[in-house]
Amino acid sequence: MAQIGMIIDGKYEILTEIGRGGMSIVYLAMDTRLNKQWAVKEIKKNGHGKKDEIVINSLLAEANMMKALDHQALPRIVDIIDNGITIYVVMDYIEGESLDKILKTEGIQTEETVIAWAKQLCDALSYLHTQKPPIIYRDMKPANVMLKPEGNIKIIDFGIAREYKEEGLADTTVLGTKGYAPPEQYTGQTDARSDIYALGMTMYHLLTGVDPRKGEPYLPVRMKNPELSEGIELIIDKCVEPAAENRYQNCRELLYDLEHPELITKDYKKMQKRKLAAFIAVLVLWILFGIVGFSSNRISVNIKRNNYSELITPSSATSLEEKIKSYKKAIAIYPGRTEAYYSMLEAYEDEGKFSKEENDEFLALFNANKDKFDYSRVETAELLYKIGLMYFNYYTDGDGSYSFATRVQKAYSFFETNYKNAGEFENKYLSDCYYQICNFYKKYILASSTFEEASKKDYDKLFEVMNEVLADINRMSAYDQLSMYNGIFMLLYDQRIGMKQVNVDQEKVLQLLERVYQGAQTLVVQKEQSQKLQNEITDNYQSYRQAIIRAYINGKER
Repeated sequence: MAQIGMIIDGKYEILTEIGRGGMSIVYLAMDTRLNKQWAVKEIKKNGHGKKDEIVINSLLAEANMMKALDHQALPRIVDIIDNGITIYVVMDYIEGESLDKILKTEGIQTEETVIAWAKQLCDALSYLHTQKPPIIYRDMKPANVMLKPEGNIKIIDFGIAREYKEEGLADTTVLGTKGYAPPEQYTGQTDARSDIYALGMTMYHLLTGVDPRKGEPYLPVRMKNPELSEGIELIIDKCVEPAAENRYQNCRELLYDLEHPELITKDYKKMQKRKLAAFIAVLVLWILFGIVGFSSNRISVNIKRNNYSELITPSSATSLEEKIKSYKKAIAIYPGRTEAYYSMLEAYEDEGKFSKEENDEFLALFNANKDKFDYSRVETAELLYKIGLMYFNYYTDGDGSYSFATRVQKAYSFFETNYKNAGEFENKYLSDCYYQICNFYKKYILASSTFEEASKKDYDKLFEVMNEVLADINRMSAYDQLSMYNGIFMLLYDQRIGMKQVNVDQEKVLQLLERVYQGAQTLVVQKEQSQKLQNEITDNYQSYRQAIIRAYINGKER
């Protein structure tokens, strides 16, 4: 067992124990090189018997599996150290409390709170289930969900997650938590619907206080907590159906109902039936009076709506080219709705590219319809933020090359529109940060024809913005972090002479450069484009640092 003060692999100093399981202990450790805290899971290789061997292998599988994942609700694995006797897995240290502890100290949670958590969990599970091959988590429960101080959640303990293989008739080993695990987890093959069952039982526990592990018969949630809505009761009932085919078939279906619980209630369905009956009666009357045009128009509207929904949700197996064709058809139906544009960008992002060809294709559609958008709406603000990020992260010229200056120029107007017009939306803070950096870059670096020199006050304000972003950068995905690191990295390099001329402290510049470099080094990314961006930062660090030092010595480049 590791001792307090012990240094692992010459860099991870053990500070304190923060948790333990049957065959592992988790410590809080300090990276003595980066001055950063990590969680270190210690796994002893001294198990006896098949069950111990299974657990050790599953813990190792967890580490290797997690290294390939990148999602804001999943902890990152940054290092695996195996000295032959003990395995140490170094991962993100997650501040906060597990939901089971919150349940014990605060009691049952409000429906609004639980739905907000469930939507985040749905998003994370959907990410796992859409991996190739899919990953089934298999141990969803309040104890495995951490609530961070800022309100976001993290899923922990991937010790029994597994890759799903369709040809497998059954899992080789029965693992999980009784009460939360679905019936098939003990008798047959688990799949995405098994995680949906466990998520349903997790919501049930949080809303009613009834612990599924104690074996109490399941009763609809409103029998335990009458203040809950009919919608959430119907959602949970469907999640925990014993037969997997009667549950939600994927997390997208569940997420939709969590976002619109009122649409599945009996009263709503009755109202819809009454509306339908009234509509049919009116339609018959109009037909009897020979007004066929009205009915044709109504039918046309319904057809358009159905077609739009189908066009923006093509199969995941569809090629990029076919997806883009589908989204274009959807835009032709409803050019002022944002969903098809957003899906189009996500399709490009999944491919890791947004070249001049894709940009021209997308921008032609967007510009042709830009007057149809309400720029104060949340949906429009999120779309503009997404467009800005695509330029900032992925834009390339026709030959595959790119300049950061070009990316900033193209991203600027979208962040600027949000900065001036958008109210509060989920990514408002990040969008405004990008705007501040793009605005400075555009004003003092790109405006060569009307060059205006930045003052020390201008630089101080920019440094304040950049340090605020870095202090809060863990709110971003790994790709967005790299994008922000690269923006700051390039700005410091390009502005080295200007900063020297107005007496910005050299040490302040070098410290920020070092902070960016160290941050970029620690990120674990999988996409090829992100790896290239990471390599550009790490490979150029020394030459950029020396260029800044020379600028401060000479006041100009040699």
